[in-house]
Amino acid sequence: MEVKRMPHLAGSLVKIAACGILLLAGTQRFSSTYTDFSRWFDLSTIDAPKPSVVRVARTEHGYQLMRNGEPYFIRGAGAVGAVHLDLLTRLGGNSIRTWAADGLGPVLDEANQKGITVMIGLWVAHGRHGFDYSNPKMVAAQLEEFRAKVRKYKDHPALLIWGVGNEAEGTGEDKDFWRALNDIAAMIQQEDPNHPTCTVVAEIGGPKISMIKRLCPAIDILGVNSYKGLQTLPDRLLKAGWNKPYIMTEYGPPGPWSWEVPTTKWGAPIEMTSTQKAQYYEKGYNAAVATQSARCLGSYAFIWGDKQEGTSTWFGLLMPDGRMLASTLSVGKMWTGKEPAEQAPEIISLQSKSFAREVKAGQVIRVALKARHAVNETLTVKWDLRDETAPRRPGDDSEQEPAAHGIDAVRSSDELLVFRAPEKEGAYRLFVYVVDAAGYVATANMPFYVGKVPPPAPVKK
Repeated sequence: MEVKRMPHLAGSLVKIAACGILLLAGTQRFSSTYTDFSRWFDLSTIDAPKPSVVRVARTEHGYQLMRNGEPYFIRGAGAVGAVHLDLLTRLGGNSIRTWAADGLGPVLDEANQKGITVMIGLWVAHGRHGFDYSNPKMVAAQLEEFRAKVRKYKDHPALLIWGVGNEAEGTGEDKDFWRALNDIAAMIQQEDPNHPTCTVVAEIGGPKISMIKRLCPAIDILGVNSYKGLQTLPDRLLKAGWNKPYIMTEYGPPGPWSWEVPTTKWGAPIEMTSTQKAQYYEKGYNAAVATQSARCLGSYAFIWGDKQEGTSTWFGLLMPDGRMLASTLSVGKMWTGKEPAEQAPEIISLQSKSFAREVKAGQVIRVALKARHAVNETLTVKWDLRDETAPRRPGDDSEQEPAAHGIDAVRSSDELLVFRAPEKEGAYRLFVYVVDAAGYVATANMPFYVGKVPPPAPVKK
């Protein structure tokens, strides 16, 4: 870099520009070994990013989130890391939610550069993982761990809300848990009065709402993760006695759990097509978010990126390489209120006599696909055969993507796959991916079982 002398600035103070360019004043020769910059620059004049100030305000009609004095409605998605944030903002998103705060600095920095806020999650331990909330030492150690994280990130300008726990409540009956949760929230209010606290529960059944109201006065906002029950959630919240603000902290299609979707006789969940999921996102959002502005402060769709849970396609709003689905465009429509300029392929049906049935080893299976595109773009079809997910785990626990198998195809086209079932007994799932010329994707799948499904193990008395 060329540095020119500027005699007319001699004796004056020169700031370091925010972009990193150094302007040297005076005629003193610059040496690369000279390190006492305080003699040359007035470092106190450098403007550091200011922390945000977020409040939950009462209004004539209900509640409103205020950020730096301006109304702020959350149009967000849950994200693991700073993934495809440019795309999120292009679709109209303004916030992401994390589940934990480990190594979060780079994520906050990138989000702030793109004008995105972050609901920072503090991963409150789950009792099912062995944490004992009746153990004072364990509880105290966890609180101090969170205190350090709060002190580390409380002044970051991207911070919006503290998320105190995610589905850590279990059945909701453990009073020791709720007291410990409130202590964490109270600590946050003491350490950081500029950002509200929110705890996130898995639906609202049992005593969860009554426990929070009675034992957690330091919680400012309720976060609810809801899938199949999303469309009825506002009414159920009122019936449960919750009249304070809430955020939809996770929402999407019905999950891969036996109480939300049909399952096969061997326990494999039946997954919606990506086309059906897009419709479900929109219906749920309209019922629980868009029409509830007096109480709902916004939402975080699940999940920005991809995740293996139930299957590799169940929840992801993006493919692993960042390509979009109809659900992605649907969420963008909800954020902006505008119809998307582009459209994804649609899967009308995926049909087979072997769908969710037992087949013999080597049996010929016929699968018929019916797909279309609104603007008649050329579609490319890819088939993928994998083991069924096993063991299936609760949502917070990681699953391994099942192994892939070669397809012994007898006939394959964009509308029909005829193939021989694997020789090895067990549960399988056939996926289909329909891709248009612009890279938008539609997905569907079908489970089947080679051999006879073993009878369930006897229940131990």
